Amino acid sequence: MSYAVLVTGGKQYRVMAGETLRVEKLDGDVGSEIKFDKVLLLGDADGVKLGDALAGASVSATIKSHGRAEKIRIIKFRRRKHHMKRQGHRQHYTEIEITGIAGGSK
Repeated sequence: MSYAVLVTGGKQYRVMAGETLRVEKLDGDVGSEIKFDKVLLLGDADGVKLGDALAGASVSATIKSHGRAEKIRIIKFRRRKHHMKRQGHRQHYTEIEITGIAGGSK
């Protein structure tokens, strides 16, 4: 099985064909095809490809859904100062399924 390390949303993900993962929100409709060109590494049974060997490498995926993660609570508290600030946050995400990994030039 081959794998790739791709960059999206400022994070790096190690992916294989058929995997489903949640990434930062991407533009696109559910069911549409998306292509990631920022590939840092390709690996398979023969070895690992890095750097110039990745020219033209890409990872294709299908958008399965959009959503929002669970709420996280932020509390800022200053003791003895009668000060407490509460805040919540729900991060938007896109769930994708990896459909293929296209190799580099070499």
